[in-house]
Amino acid sequence: MGPVTWQAEAMAPLVEDLRFRGLIHQMTDPELEKRLDSEQLTAYTGFDPTADSLHVGHLLQVCNLRRLQLAGHRPIAVAGGGTGLVGDPGGRSEERNLLSVEALQANLRGIRGQLERFIDFGGEGGSSQAVLVNNAEWLDRLRLFEFLRDVGKHFTVNQMVAKDSVKSRLARADQGISYTEFSYMLLQAYDFLHLFDTFGCRLQLGGSDQWGNITMGIELVRKVRQHEVWGLTTPLVVKGDGTKFGKTESGAVWLDAARTSPYQLYQFFYRSDDAVVGTYLRYFTFLSHEAIGELDEATATHPERRHAQRELARQVCSLVHGAVETDRAEQAAAALYGEGVDQLDERSLLDVFADAPSTEVPRHRLDADVTLVDLLVETGLLPSKGQARTLIESGGAYVNNRRQDDVTRVIGADDLLAGRYVLLRRGKRDYHLVKLA
Repeated sequence: MGPVTWQAEAMAPLVEDLRFRGLIHQMTDPELEKRLDSEQLTAYTGFDPTADSLHVGHLLQVCNLRRLQLAGHRPIAVAGGGTGLVGDPGGRSEERNLLSVEALQANLRGIRGQLERFIDFGGEGGSSQAVLVNNAEWLDRLRLFEFLRDVGKHFTVNQMVAKDSVKSRLARADQGISYTEFSYMLLQAYDFLHLFDTFGCRLQLGGSDQWGNITMGIELVRKVRQHEVWGLTTPLVVKGDGTKFGKTESGAVWLDAARTSPYQLYQFFYRSDDAVVGTYLRYFTFLSHEAIGELDEATATHPERRHAQRELARQVCSLVHGAVETDRAEQAAAALYGEGVDQLDERSLLDVFADAPSTEVPRHRLDADVTLVDLLVETGLLPSKGQARTLIESGGAYVNNRRQDDVTRVIGADDLLAGRYVLLRRGKRDYHLVKLA
């Protein structure tokens, strides 16, 4: 991963840009728009460290902190080492599993490096230099009676129960909500008060599911400090079919390359539906309005070319993993159906064909003149040698994405990919990876 170069992209005025990108869902005060374009504000977003990596579900808020910093504002990223011990009930139908202090600390170390790829925490940021803090630093020092007296007294149970994150849980008789998670919104409200006192923070950002928590913090600052602070939420991100964004059949799509490879991240965005690719370009890239408009037009006129999806995947992968890994991911993607599969290194090869079935074959079989017909049957691509021969004669059999027409074809050392693999294909999409043991 290459170093981050911090330079301001050519940008429209911040509010105009946020409006164009559809990033303003709710605002606590319409006057906030003027302040965003005329003042320097300190703004924060929280990230509960439930894993040692952020995932693409966090990506929108991370990008928004970057947008604010590029516009001259000062971002604060709050890692929820304290609130993470409690668990946010928002967006959940059941209680979270509580993590140990040790696990949370390991998770905090993991996500810091990821945030540094988007936001400038170094000395080059000047007055807009970002701050990364862990709310355990102040929540751990809270004394119960002081918290109940100084924070809890400002809110009624009626208010708290009316919040959507709580109401939805109470509606389920089989679940309900524990007092632990019920108290989460008060702790988050206290975060806003602490950040206001310490950094002069006056704006909290979050997804629309955080609206209730954000307004609690605003009310606490107003009651305790008699100052006005604000909240701004973005829409929740969904996939083309309306399901939760950032999930695949195999689980979450992570920003850590060890959990989700750059190729897999690239493919996740490349596979975006036409119905949402324009939205994702606005949310997750820093392309100009003109460039996005051109890609919208390309999707409308020639959707089969997938220009918008390709540019989306390239932009996000570069943002998360850098140009070198993005080039590698694009090369791997091109090799999926092309003859360039023999140019892939082992890591890229296994990334591309991670979902393909595989069969291990003893290496000595290469010395015994094992034929393509034999392997097509042994791998289960065809049920019989007769059908395998027919497939080859009809031009439907491929070795390393090269069409074969010789029914006597022998597989040899020259066919090995990365020294130990042979890729078989039946038709257009039926792959099988042979691994030499």
